[in-house]
Amino acid sequence: MFRKNNQTNKLKVAILISNAGTGTNLQAIIDVIRERKINAEICAVISDKDDALGLERARKHNLKVEICPTKEALLSLLQTLNTDYICLAGWKQIILDEVILAFPNKILNLHPGLIPDTINGTVENPDGTSALWNKGMLTTKAVAKFLEEKASYAGSSIHFLTLNFDFGPVLGRTFVKIEENDNVESLYARLKKKENELYVDVLKELTKNV
Repeated sequence: MFRKNNQTNKLKVAILISNAGTGTNLQAIIDVIRERKINAEICAVISDKDDALGLERARKHNLKVEICPTKEALLSLLQTLNTDYICLAGWKQIILDEVILAFPNKILNLHPGLIPDTINGTVENPDGTSALWNKGMLTTKAVAKFLEEKASYAGSSIHFLTLNFDFGPVLGRTFVKIEENDNVESLYARLKKKENELYVDVLKELTKNV
């Protein structure tokens, strides 16, 4: 059951970031909420380090900020926030099983690859070729693999976190055509823009009936 804010009737979303990124997904979510395109509110921005660039974005918009230095402290923090959804946006810490079990189908993860709907399944690119899952890969290595494997498209997926590593119900996918002269930086720059849009679209769908 969703725990709506009694005053605003909005769903509560916690955004988990780190100092590994620049906070663009966080900013994309902030922007659509401010524009009232999503019926939700950010109850907290959580980082494992106090030097994350995303914290500057959060403070600029007067959002609640929390620092969670250890993975063992995350569950109690999230429980005190009474959040409806948890959005991983560059989070580096391992999410313990106890957190996943406490928030089933509530933790959204952005993965730099095309996660299939079934564990033995595949995803097709827009041109019909097989897409790369990139299971277990972080962003830079995943983007590099798209190029190394001479894939026709790069892509990312947003899914619910489960006990099955880098697999879970897929909420949305995005694709980017790989160009002849692409390198990791140029390809990721285009993919990142699509990821920002994807995160927003997924949250719109999750909150549309609130």
